[in-house]
Amino acid sequence: MTELYWFRNDLRIEDNPGLAVHAEASRLLCVYFWPRQIPWCNLTGMGEQRKRFLLETLAALQAELRERDQELMVLHGSPARWLPELVERFSVRRAGVSRVPGVYERWEVDRVARVLEIPLLVHEGNTLFSAAQLPRTSAGLPRQYAPFRRLVEDLRSASPRGETLLPPRPDRVNAETVANLGARPHPAFVVRGGSAAGRERLHAWMLRERAVDTYKATRNQLEGLFYASFLSPWLATGALSIRRVAETLLEYERTYGSNESTRHLYSEFLWREFFHWRAYEDGQTLFRPSGRGRRRHSRTFEPRNFARWCAGATDYPLVNALMHQLVATGWMSNRGRQIAASCLVNELNLDWRYGAAFFEKHLLDYDVASNYGNWQYIAGVGADPRGGRHFNIEKQASLYDPDGEFVQRWRGECAPQPEFIADAADWPIAEVPVEPP
Repeated sequence: MTELYWFRNDLRIEDNPGLAVHAEASRLLCVYFWPRQIPWCNLTGMGEQRKRFLLETLAALQAELRERDQELMVLHGSPARWLPELVERFSVRRAGVSRVPGVYERWEVDRVARVLEIPLLVHEGNTLFSAAQLPRTSAGLPRQYAPFRRLVEDLRSASPRGETLLPPRPDRVNAETVANLGARPHPAFVVRGGSAAGRERLHAWMLRERAVDTYKATRNQLEGLFYASFLSPWLATGALSIRRVAETLLEYERTYGSNESTRHLYSEFLWREFFHWRAYEDGQTLFRPSGRGRRRHSRTFEPRNFARWCAGATDYPLVNALMHQLVATGWMSNRGRQIAASCLVNELNLDWRYGAAFFEKHLLDYDVASNYGNWQYIAGVGADPRGGRHFNIEKQASLYDPDGEFVQRWRGECAPQPEFIADAADWPIAEVPVEPP
């Protein structure tokens, strides 16, 4: 019997529970659909580095599958259009796909299920815990992180599975080789896509260098090789299993003992888990100006201020440097993201969703739940019961870039920008450059 597996954010063979369910078929057809982004403020497509990382991940998965007499078909277009055709062409009797938290992605699965004449199984496997494991209060899943953590911190996820032994591909499957289109990693942040690269980074950071020992003290640095794990790009694409990462952390603690840093790292895993499951609960409210609350969101949209923020041409050198780093490398540190987001929301008084969309375009580790959940947190319309977070940019610069090396390296200094660029009738007062210096 031929079955079909639809890869999404689970681009790996090891510890892929959904893929394992379909491994008992006599033949297996593996497909992936290039993500379709919904246009938002003209931010269409992917940034160069995010696209490069995804292409590398797909190429690595394709190579691994070919070593196992398998193939990965990478398709462009609507799954609801393509999948019925593939089901008929290869006489598929059952299909499967991993569950993802994005509301539009879930709608897409529902649409496919309606048009297919065969069962479409939706599998878990990209979170630490299953839906059945989640303890719920009488009010349902907690709306803030602290009570959520108290409910789950003593839970243990299932042990990661090994590599799945796959049946061969159907006859007559032809697929073009996934190739990079010329982009290269930026020298300041060299990360490659694919499961092997993710496992190597996990081993190097946690076990070989034992950098996890100092994680809590270094995690807010703006750049470097080992101040943070940098595992999130592989977790976001699913090239690396979160259960494998958690198991490696437990292995480390059994060998070297737990400490404040290892416990803090695990709390970050729980933050990821919280945002993931909240996205299921919140649905479309993840994208509302007021988030999941009912308080009126007072921010607006001023296109030139937004263009300055995107281009790194604001009055804030540290923010400018962070934005230049993001576009060039596809990466920004955790503290950098908080500073840049706070600037957009509080200093520029812009709608947080535009900043979230710009991060979506460029971040190597973009995933819908963590990205929009964290932006809601900063804007005060999400998980933080104390309201939004306003970071003093000058104070942050003195703490994390006291000598101005980061600002200088990423060309953060630029000419002061006028406070007003239009008069009362919205006529431009002066032309303002938005290109980076």
